[in-house]
Amino acid sequence: MRFADVLATAITQIRANKLRSFFTLLGVIVSVAFLVAVVAVIQGMNAYVKESVADALIGSNTFQIRRLPINIGLIEDADWLRMQRRPKLNAWDVDFVRNALPNAAGISVQSGSPTPTSDVVYGNNTLGSIQIFGVTPEYQTIQDYKFQYGEPLTDIDTREKRYVGVVGADIVDKLFNGINPVGREIHVHGIPITIVGTIMPKGKVLGQSFDGFVMLPITTFESMYGRRQSNTISVKMAEAKDVAPAMASAEEAMRVAHRLRPGDPNNFSIETADALVNFWKQLTQVLFTVIPAMVAIGIVVGGIVIMNIMLMSVRERTHEIGLRKSVGARRADILKQFLAESVMLAVLGGAIGAAGGWAFSALIAVASPLPARVTTWSILVALGLGAGVGIIFGVYPANRAAQLDPIAALRAE
Repeated sequence: MRFADVLATAITQIRANKLRSFFTLLGVIVSVAFLVAVVAVIQGMNAYVKESVADALIGSNTFQIRRLPINIGLIEDADWLRMQRRPKLNAWDVDFVRNALPNAAGISVQSGSPTPTSDVVYGNNTLGSIQIFGVTPEYQTIQDYKFQYGEPLTDIDTREKRYVGVVGADIVDKLFNGINPVGREIHVHGIPITIVGTIMPKGKVLGQSFDGFVMLPITTFESMYGRRQSNTISVKMAEAKDVAPAMASAEEAMRVAHRLRPGDPNNFSIETADALVNFWKQLTQVLFTVIPAMVAIGIVVGGIVIMNIMLMSVRERTHEIGLRKSVGARRADILKQFLAESVMLAVLGGAIGAAGGWAFSALIAVASPLPARVTTWSILVALGLGAGVGIIFGVYPANRAAQLDPIAALRAE
C-alpha cells in the first residue's frame, strides 16, 4: 500500500467523522495552545526587558555600583543578612571612582531604595504616588534624558541645595494640561519646589509609567528625606567596548576606598543592565519549570482519548479490516493505515493548537500591557508533540487492528 494511499484513507476517515475528530483532539489543542501562548508572553517579556526596560532604568553603555545587588529576591537569607552589614556608598567612594575613570562620559550619584513617593500639589490639583529621587547633574546625561522644556539640574543647584526640580511628562500632562510649567512652583512633601525642566515622555511598562517622577538635586533630596540605605553610583562610558575594562577599574578603586584586603569579598556590587535582564530570566525560569508539567498532563489526557477513539474505530471497522486482508492487505498495511490516522489526528490537533496559541497571544498583546512574541521553536515543539502523541498512543490500536484474523473479522457485524 503506497504512502499516498495511506494518507488519503486517513484523511477520508477524519473527514467522515468531523465532530468526533474535533473532540478527540480537544485535549491536544488546549495543551498546545496554552504552551504557545505562555511561551510567547514570556519570550516577549524577556525581549522587552532586554530591549527597553533595562536601558531605561540603568542606561546604555552604563554600569552601576550599588550597596546591594539588583537580584535581591533570589539571595539566601544568610547572604542577605551579611549584605545588610555593607557600608553605605558616600562621596569618598565617588571620588575614588572618578579618579580611576577619567575618560568616563559621566559619573553620577542617585538616591537608592527605599524610593519615597509623595503627593505633588499645584494650586488646587494634586497628583498622588509620584516617585521622588535625588541626583547629581551627570545622572541626566547617563539616562540620555531629552528635555521637552527648560534645562537640566546643574552643579550649582546641588552645591547650594536649591529647591528646584526636573519633572516627568506625567506631571506636565496631569497638573499643567501639557502647558510649559518651567518657573512654576509645585509642592513636594509639603515643600515648594520650582520646576526648571521637564523630560520628554519615556512611556510605560506593564501599565507602570516611567514619567511619574520629580528629580531633585541630591543635596536637596537628602535635606528633605535623609540619606537612603543604598545610594547608587552610575558610570556611563562613551562606547560599549569600554564598559568591561571600566568595571574592572571601578572595582579596584572601590576595594581601595573600602580598604579591603586581597582575598576579602567585595562589600559592594557592580552591575550592568544585563544583571536586570538575568534577574528577570531567573524569575521566568520558574514558569518554564511549571509549564512542561501542566502541558504534559493535558497531552497525556489527549493521548489517552486518541487511543480510546482509535480502539473504537478498530471495532467499528473490523469487517473492513477483514475485507482488506482477504484481498491481500498485509499486517504492515493495516498498521500503517491506523497509525497514519492517529498521527494525522494528533498533528492536526497540534497545528490547530499552535494557531490558537498564536491568536491568543496576539490578543493578549493588543488587550493588555503584556508583550507577546511567538517563537519558531515553540511552534515546532507543538507540532512535534502532536506527532509524538499520535505515534505513542496510536501504536496499540494500530497493532490490534493489524493482528485481527481476517476470517473472524469478516464474520463480525
